[in-house]
Parts: sequence; C-alpha cells; structure tokens
Amino acid sequence: MTTVQSPPTPATAVRPRVVARTGLYALLAANVAAVTYFAADAGLGSGALVVLGRFAGLYGALLMAFQLLLVARLPWLDRRIGMDRLTRWHRWTGFGLLWTLVGHVVFITCGYAGLAGSTDPVGQLVDLAETAEGVLRAVVALGLVLVLGAVSARWARRRLAYETWHFIHLYAYVAVVLAFTHQIALGTTFTASSAATAYWYTVWGAALGAVLLGRLGLPLWRNLRHRLRVEAVVPESDDVVSVYVTGRDLDRLPARAGQFFLWRFLTRDRWWQANPFSLSAAPDGTRLRLTVKAAGDGSAALRHLRPGTRVFAEGPYGAFTTLHRTRPDAVLIAGGVGVTPVRALLEELHGHAVVIHRVTAERDAVLHGELRDLAHAKGADVHLVTGPPVPDRLSARDLSGLVPDIAERDVYLCGPPPMMRAVLATLRELGVPKRQIHFERFSLAG
Repeated sequence: MTTVQSPPTPATAVRPRVVARTGLYALLAANVAAVTYFAADAGLGSGALVVLGRFAGLYGALLMAFQLLLVARLPWLDRRIGMDRLTRWHRWTGFGLLWTLVGHVVFITCGYAGLAGSTDPVGQLVDLAETAEGVLRAVVALGLVLVLGAVSARWARRRLAYETWHFIHLYAYVAVVLAFTHQIALGTTFTASSAATAYWYTVWGAALGAVLLGRLGLPLWRNLRHRLRVEAVVPESDDVVSVYVTGRDLDRLPARAGQFFLWRFLTRDRWWQANPFSLSAAPDGTRLRLTVKAAGDGSAALRHLRPGTRVFAEGPYGAFTTLHRTRPDAVLIAGGVGVTPVRALLEELHGHAVVIHRVTAERDAVLHGELRDLAHAKGADVHLVTGPPVPDRLSARDLSGLVPDIAERDVYLCGPPPMMRAVLATLRELGVPKRQIHFERFSLAG
C-alpha cells in the first residue's frame, strides 16, 4: 500500500495523556465543589443520616453523569487516553456509583425512620415509595444499577457474550432517566435556586449529549459520508485473512496507524456483530486494511466475505499511536497476530526502530514478509523470536541483548494478555520509564 506519511510527531513537554487525564480530574473536582456548594446553599436539613444520604445521592448523580462521559467515545479523549483505559475507569467509577447509591438509600431511609421514631427501615422505605413522588423510580434505578454491577464483575463478564453484556448495559440509560426524574421530583438542591436547576440540567444534558454524539451521531455521520464496503479479501495463511475496505473521501477519515475500529460487516448473518480489529497498514487515503486470525465464528467468517459487502465501522479508536512519542527511537514488540497494529505503526514512525515479533513457530509469523521489507526500506531492525510460550523467550536478558539501549527508547507493545503482562514486568526490571511504554488492551474495547 502507498502510505500517506504523517509528519513526525514532536515530543512535547506535557504528554497528551497527562493533559487529558488532568482535565478530567479537574472537571470532576470542579463539579464536586459545585455540587457541595449548591447542597449547602439549599440547607442541610435535620438529621445527620438524612444529610449524609442527600450528599451520597448528589455525588451518586454526579458519578452517573461522569460515567456517561467516560464511555461517550469522544475522539479527543479517546486518542489521548485510549478506550481500554476509559473503559477501566468507567468500570471502577461504576462500583463507586453503586456504593454511593446504596448509601443514599440506606442513610435516607434510616434517617427518616429515626425522625419518625420507627425501628423498621424497610417499612419506612415502602412507605416512602408509596407516598413520595419519585421514590419508586429511584428504587427501580438502584435495582438496575445493582444488576449492571453484578454483570460487570469479572467472573460474570467472562461468561457472557459481548452482545448479551452490551444489551444488558443498555438498561443503564433507563436507570439514568429514572434517577434524573427522581432528582427533579424530590431533589431540594435541584429546585433550591435557578442557578442550581440550570447547573443540573447542564450536567445531565452535557453527559447525555456526549453519549449521543460519540456513540450515535458521529458513527452515523462518518458511515454516511464514507460509505465503506469490502474491496477484497486476501488469505495470508491457513487461518489468517486480510480484508481491504474502501469508500469515499477516506483521506478525510481521521484514522492513524495503530488504531482500531469496531467493524460490522452487513451480511445477513453477521450484521449484528461488532468486532474490534486493528488496522494492519497505515491509512493511505484510499483504503483501510485489517488482518484477522480465525479465533471464533465471527473472525473465521471474514474469509467468506464478498467484495462489495457494505461495512459499518465505528471509530477510529485507540491511543496506540505516534501521538504519544516521547523519544526519537522506538522498540515495537508484538506477540502473534498482535503484529497487525505494530506493522501499521512502523510505516508511520520516524527515527530508528527495532521490531521484535514473538511467535510459537515461524509459520505463525503473520505478515512477516511485509514487516521485513518495510523495515529494510526504513532502516529498521527486525527480530523474529520463536519458541513455546513457556519458558519465557523475552526475558530481561533477551530484550537487553536485542536492544541494549531499550531504556532510551519508546516501547510499543501489543499481543496476548499473558505475554503483555510478562513483557511489562520485564520492562520494569530493565528500568524503562513508564511514560515511554505504550500499550492497549484491544479486547476491552469491544
């Protein structure tokens, strides 16, 4: 492929990821301060438990809105932080949300029961649900959050198909609407002043607007504009295939080497499946390429795609790009089919690069011929490391032997999770600064 070369990305004093992360922290802190101010301005009321419950509910509402922002897939945030990290932060924020909402219900119920002289908080909750407008909606919202928390636990997530997990998570938006209407009905802070009302409408409007823009509006607009379709399907080996996708005005699609899309191939039996596949070649303005190893029904079916098949792609996503360069030279470490974004990155990198491809046997070295030719043209070094996964063939001794100055380079890493964990530990042992290590767990992106 003829690549549209991007200009070298200059190393900046402040890294893009730091800028984005600091901005998110500052945004959250400013909103916590605003929520606290409006709550105090509205009056704390009587009863310590009731006050605690109200604050827990307000902070829970803020966390719910912040959660929506984290998974809105806004391009500016995604390119700087990465979908995998944003998803992980969303998950941990979700557990914080769960406990603040549980605390809200428990403290409020026990507080009102104490003020009423009752020793039956469950009965008090039932009375509130029957008599107070909006309480029943809040109880239903809490129930939905509890279900979502349960299916997000690691043991449950591993047992659910992505489509099932995703469908269940759509109920989060029902919980958001129920919580918002509960806040309107009973939130004294919401109605205490016109400024407080405007603030909460802005918070919820911005959060929901970000989701609609990033998850719905932008993908629809891009697909209508570019009209993607399969151009060709090329077998690379017995179990690996490359799919070439073309469309209109692809030179205006803001995709970079190292990024991935969520691909839907609009066939009768696969249109509903979305799979995260990286670009295996740097975008050249006329076509996109993904290279996939058959690891399941969805990826195996790509071999049978017909040219002309319409494609719906969400993205580009990911922070595994040259935007985060900190050093002039780089090391690219790939395991198995994880070489696909690494091969694309090599096209876009400037400066000297060393590529290390870890496979079980030479026959598993996907795209190795392309990688070798590209490295020769760019003056890079390529090392193919073969052998069984155990014992580790990328130990500290091996890496330092292949790249003696590895601590002075950026390190890009992509491969199976066990291999990535082992290499990350090795990089720490070799003293490679954390800011120079770039990786992304693409499996979390789905």
